Amino acid sequence: MFKVNVKSEIGSLKKVLLHRPGNELLNLTPDTLERLLFDDIPFLEVAQKEHDAFAQAMRDRGTEVVYLEDLMADVVADPEVRAQFIDEWATEAGIYVPAWRKIIADFLNSEYKDPKALVEKTMTGITLAEIEYDRHASLADYVADPTSMLVDPMPNLYFTRDPFAMIGNGVSINRMYSVTRNRETLYGKYIFEKHPDLVGTPVYYDRASHFSIEGGDILNINDHVLAIGISQRTCAAAIDELAHNVFGDETSTIDTVLAFDIPNTRAFMHLDTVFTQIDHDKFTIHPGILGPLTVYELTPDGKGGVRVNRNDSSLEEILSHYVGQPVELLQCGAGDRIAAEREQWNDGSNTLCIAPGSIVVYQRNNVTNDLLYKKGLDLIEIPSAEVSRGRGGPRCMSMPLWREAL
Repeated sequence: MFKVNVKSEIGSLKKVLLHRPGNELLNLTPDTLERLLFDDIPFLEVAQKEHDAFAQAMRDRGTEVVYLEDLMADVVADPEVRAQFIDEWATEAGIYVPAWRKIIADFLNSEYKDPKALVEKTMTGITLAEIEYDRHASLADYVADPTSMLVDPMPNLYFTRDPFAMIGNGVSINRMYSVTRNRETLYGKYIFEKHPDLVGTPVYYDRASHFSIEGGDILNINDHVLAIGISQRTCAAAIDELAHNVFGDETSTIDTVLAFDIPNTRAFMHLDTVFTQIDHDKFTIHPGILGPLTVYELTPDGKGGVRVNRNDSSLEEILSHYVGQPVELLQCGAGDRIAAEREQWNDGSNTLCIAPGSIVVYQRNNVTNDLLYKKGLDLIEIPSAEVSRGRGGPRCMSMPLWREAL
């Protein structure tokens, strides 16, 4: 069994999980953008080339890249698991009529016998026109538009950070804020329950919980401190539940959870769109959160529960205290308000550290990147004309499975 190990944001990245953008992007339309949480429609061919460049940049630095679709293909190669997965996937896709559940299962099993092809099709979605059915069997079937989506695509899946997040030697399998993205976590459930490399990983949060939490809000500061954003997509009750589970696991070394109360807006969607760690003493930040910031410190109460204290110090003071040394906050846009807002929209603060001081960034954020170069950082610039349309940066597009201890 391969055990996950992620106890920092900056330890040398040895293994990472990605999802290469696929045909799910071809099923985005202007009418479905809002429901599917996109602002624009990426050009798939270019998005794939950009994502391939991202993956290769990490391989060139010694990181093993594994893909979500490949891990799931390993899992559903077992016929019993395949049947179970299709049944559960159909339920989460909103297919409740027994006749239609059978039609879809038969369609998938006849047209997508290969395990990886099946997995990719469940991500792509299904149009009504693809299915053979008796249109006269019901009124609903007769009046349905044959060009409509029977099952929505999952275009956000290339942001693998959000559906599940590694915490130390465990995982949080998240309850997503939106219905359209919550289906993505089903893949996490199956790979952590069934894949031989990941089975047995401690689960600190379950997707069946009532409270939403997303991986972009979860940052591993070190082996004792976890930072989580109270954000548009992560609620305080979820942080309470996760903290209780982490503190209650005797294999976990985490003894403090910091809950950062950040603005509830799309521009500040997750904590990692506001700041990310890039070196032992350096963070990229969005200047919009500078100044007093409300942070809640959650610690074990010694009785099996959680104690909460409020801290209204500045971000710099809080991070310096928990990192254990003075930190430098490097502003997105290098202090220029217009540049900061523009480059924040294109995830100038959402960087992926692959070793202390070595970070993957979007090439387009040149003002922020120039500042980082001046600070002596090693930048790995990747193209992002199309992948950035999904409103996520290099950190959003990656889920570390293994980092070396600092």
